[in-house]
Amino acid sequence: MRQRAVSRRAVLRGTAAGAVAAAAGCATREPAPPAAPPAPDPQTVLLTGVIAEKEHLAALYRQAAAAAGTAPAAALAPFLQRTEAQIAELRRRLPPGAATPPPTPPPTPPPTPPAATGSPGPAGGTASPAPEKITIGMLRDLERRAAAARPRQIGGLSPSLAQLLASVGACEAAHAVALKKVQ
Repeated sequence: MRQRAVSRRAVLRGTAAGAVAAAAGCATREPAPPAAPPAPDPQTVLLTGVIAEKEHLAALYRQAAAAAGTAPAAALAPFLQRTEAQIAELRRRLPPGAATPPPTPPPTPPPTPPAATGSPGPAGGTASPAPEKITIGMLRDLERRAAAARPRQIGGLSPSLAQLLASVGACEAAHAVALKKVQ
């Protein structure tokens, strides 16, 4: 069989078509916008918030126990232990990789008006008052408010998490009542 010779024009046309195709493939395109991060899971958001609250409360229990005498510190120990057990169980329910916020420092009490007989401060004014001592009444109020918030939080949660938060709320309510007996 006889082979047909390829003309110079056919070769040039083929080369030109290849160059156009290659140039079209290298054309600059706008990069696709980055995908929006997925919305956080509402249960995880709630869990991290409750954990932060409980860690804050545990820090206040520690602070109150350190400032109290031996007897009140011993009386506060079971409250702290139960709070820490709740934190551990709540953390166990977090999905892998979910970060919890660092423990919240104790709140700074509202400023009290300076006393007229206060000592002069460095700028010639009165010295700032010492931070307010954490009292049993403050702890009782925090436990009461936390217990009151739990029923609003359990709607729409998985049954097991709703049960856990209801149990935590019941314990907080019991703490509020039992703290009346601690002095």
